[in-house]
Amino acid sequence: MIVDVHSHLFRHSHDFTDPFKSDSARAHAGEVDLTVKWEEYAATAPEGTRTIVVGGKARRSGLWVDDAAVASYAGAHPDRLIGYLSLDPTQPGWQDELRYGHQELGLRGIKLMPMYAGFDPAAEEYDELYGYAERHGLPLLVHTGTTFVSNAPLEWAMPRHLDAVAIRHPELRMVLAHLGHPFEGECIAVIRKHPHVYADVSALHYRPFQLWHSLRLVQDYGVFDKLMFGSDYPFTTVDDSVKGLREIARIPGIPGLPPLDVDAVEEIIHRPSLDLLGLNG
Repeated sequence: MIVDVHSHLFRHSHDFTDPFKSDSARAHAGEVDLTVKWEEYAATAPEGTRTIVVGGKARRSGLWVDDAAVASYAGAHPDRLIGYLSLDPTQPGWQDELRYGHQELGLRGIKLMPMYAGFDPAAEEYDELYGYAERHGLPLLVHTGTTFVSNAPLEWAMPRHLDAVAIRHPELRMVLAHLGHPFEGECIAVIRKHPHVYADVSALHYRPFQLWHSLRLVQDYGVFDKLMFGSDYPFTTVDDSVKGLREIARIPGIPGLPPLDVDAVEEIIHRPSLDLLGLNG
């Protein structure tokens, strides 16, 4: 079974401001239609794929997906989808949104976008959020790495900031998105030292040299077991992501260095991520 730990619910006309939509053209090779359609997602993923779906909240960058929409979408396909709530802790009322999304809507994790929302994820003022998630077993999916949004401060996307969070909250499950690209070295340093901190490989296969280089670093540091599969749909699909990973694994590599471990790459695709994140109950 494949577990996709990183997919989205976007309703293109509802959830973005115009600057966010136009900036998204920088994601890869032109503007992407970000409208999510279940039928399209299901048709481009193997039968039985289990999927974590998130919205997103970042007032600064012009993105705001209502948690109730995510709960409704996930609830329509309960055998396939697991919904996360999203928080922008720079905005008033986030504590109420956290409790409502978890306790009333039944959402099972939290998506944070520090760079898009413009906050330091390591700041102790957010320990109330992290402590709640740790106590209630809500894993975090945290955007790390670069972005296409002009107004999002790159500093708050650096993976190193999550090190301080993991030190203060050692039982908190976290997934650092996109292997922190192009700051993979930082991301690897963080996931290597914390038993409950992982990274996903979503939205990387269409930059093949970068992904090959990233996986070589992962192999050198011995942290293949800390990588989880993700697609980042609608930016790409499960099928294309699987195909891209397998193609990268077959590249001979640099003469004089060992090639990528093909079996280890295959294990990413079939990682039991729901077990590792405590979401299989």
